[in-house]
Amino acid sequence: MGKGIVEESLCYEEETHLTVLKTSLFFAGDGFTVYDCKGELVFRVDSYGPDMRDKDEIVLMDGSGKCLLTVRRKRPSLHNRWEGFLGERTDGQKPIFSVRRSSIIGRSSVTVEVYGPQMEEYQIEGYFAHRCCTFYNSSRDPVAEIKRKVAASANVVLDKDVFLLCVKPGFDGAFAMGLVLVLDQINGDAYWAVDEELDAVDSTVGETISPSAIPT
Repeated sequence: MGKGIVEESLCYEEETHLTVLKTSLFFAGDGFTVYDCKGELVFRVDSYGPDMRDKDEIVLMDGSGKCLLTVRRKRPSLHNRWEGFLGERTDGQKPIFSVRRSSIIGRSSVTVEVYGPQMEEYQIEGYFAHRCCTFYNSSRDPVAEIKRKVAASANVVLDKDVFLLCVKPGFDGAFAMGLVLVLDQINGDAYWAVDEELDAVDSTVGETISPSAIPT
């Protein structure tokens, strides 16, 4: 088991596929719920609606409601920089990592800097709006991936509101999910962007359906 950046108990011994459900952006109680392969709740983000977005601060909790991580937008910042804090952030608390776009022009990779004893730099490459990203460590080894989820029973690609977070052995699942929250914020309106080429690929797999069913 690896050393946790946020939560050591969530550094999985084997590659773990988490199902992430993103709720609507327009109603109270918006957020994320994250399930493991057994259907058990691993993470949740509640009240992720307009009020929370105005505060530029999002709290990641475990399944029982314990606060694991707070991500907060750093202002001012040309590169849309976000910072992560252990637990529920308090005034004067130092961040444990920061996230920023590698460029302010066009689509680019995202750089993650971890502070303290586990100082390391990660790169996130791909297109979160399309649910297709890979997280790399400083040695260019993939440590996590975001993928579209396919319902095996029907062989169909699920809506983009349901996707997979694949965490490699030894990598902190809570840290990975915290980065997902930041990517979602950095992309903003790009979440609704439609890529015709990607949709064409999706159509070869099967019909895209909505996430009304409980993930399995």
